[in-house]
Amino acid sequence: MQEQRYLSVNALTKYIKRKFDADPHLQDVHVRGEISNFKQHSSGHMYLTLKDEKARILAVMFSSHSRTMKFSPENGMKVIVKGDISVYEPSGQYQIYIKEMRPDGIGELFLAYEQLKKRLESEGLFALDKKRPIPAYPKTVGVITSQTGAAIRDIITTIKRRYPIVKILVFPALVQGENAAPSIAGAIEKANKLEAIDVLIVGRGGGSIEELWAFNEELVARAIYTSSIPVISAVGHETDFTIADFVADLRAPTPTAAAELAVPHIEELLERVLQRQTRLLRAMNEKFRTEKQRFSRVQKSYAFRYPLRLYEQKLEQVDKLTESLERGLTRLSALKSGQYETVYKRLQLKSPKVLVLEAEKQFNRTQKEINRAMMQILMKKQTEFDRMISTLKALSPLKIMERGYSLVYTEDNRLVKSVHQVHKDESVEIQLADGSLICKIEDKKESEKSGE
Repeated sequence: MQEQRYLSVNALTKYIKRKFDADPHLQDVHVRGEISNFKQHSSGHMYLTLKDEKARILAVMFSSHSRTMKFSPENGMKVIVKGDISVYEPSGQYQIYIKEMRPDGIGELFLAYEQLKKRLESEGLFALDKKRPIPAYPKTVGVITSQTGAAIRDIITTIKRRYPIVKILVFPALVQGENAAPSIAGAIEKANKLEAIDVLIVGRGGGSIEELWAFNEELVARAIYTSSIPVISAVGHETDFTIADFVADLRAPTPTAAAELAVPHIEELLERVLQRQTRLLRAMNEKFRTEKQRFSRVQKSYAFRYPLRLYEQKLEQVDKLTESLERGLTRLSALKSGQYETVYKRLQLKSPKVLVLEAEKQFNRTQKEINRAMMQILMKKQTEFDRMISTLKALSPLKIMERGYSLVYTEDNRLVKSVHQVHKDESVEIQLADGSLICKIEDKKESEKSGE
């Protein structure tokens, strides 16, 4: 009997694996299915199951392929994968080794965009209360873009035209391609090391979604968010929205618009200054007019025109008040003396010693009260008198002249109020605080304000 040949499990599995690997129909296979049991190892390798209504297949995507993906696979997501069918020898299971993966029915970049946008929004990177105000009058503007594109020319030209006094610092960066995101993030970090920059413009001209993709990268979004300098995003055309636009403190539809938002227009500033200058001059003129009218009223007042007469009137009032006070005190003294005499006579008629002594005490108390009342009245009247004297002295022309002012009189003793009252070679008398001067007019000159 011929001995029966057999294969080991390992040998059989290897044979089957070679059959799979040698079959061209099992290489670069495109498979559509739904992801389930998705797991991503810390190494970057992805393990999942692809399934449809009737079957399922295990799948592996190594980190060398997964790191180039723009989106993150999730359970329940429908995808189309490209890969090789082979056998995993330890378990003997066949599976697909994925090389490429894209969403089924939606663009890969669009899905990646929506996923990142949703995640960053949930973290608060788009919150309005985190937006920093753009300075109204920046001294230095930083620009991060390609140094060879049209965007840099548009930005510099617009800024120089609107606000030529501002300083512009350009930080060249790649704006498309695989290395663009690290280049942009690095330029933002470099700009933040310079404390003198007031605002940053980050952007580029328009392009396809692939060309603008660097501004949808998480690295750029977080660099903008952590920037201590306010950032204006200026990516593409008016209809293009990137992740950078949502994170930035202010979004501009174009690079030119970003330049206009970053700096004011110098002509508008000059117009604003002129308007404020006009308002200030108008207020000053109104104040001058009011004070001039007030001074004119003071000049025409009785106290200013006739200070000596007013002084004499006040002195007369003081004399009358003094006489009235003296008469009042005399009457009060006579009244109290009469009362005393009356009481004394009553005591004499009754002659009791106790009443006499009590009356004498009452008399002494009354006399003290009279003296105290007289002193209080005298002190009060003296205080009023002193205050009136101080007021009269303050109104006295002599006091005004002691501060350096003087009065000028013509030869016929008329007070000179205008240069038109005197003529050349005439003599005038200048009254000072401590005397007077006789002067001859050699010439006269009108002030500029006299013609107003």
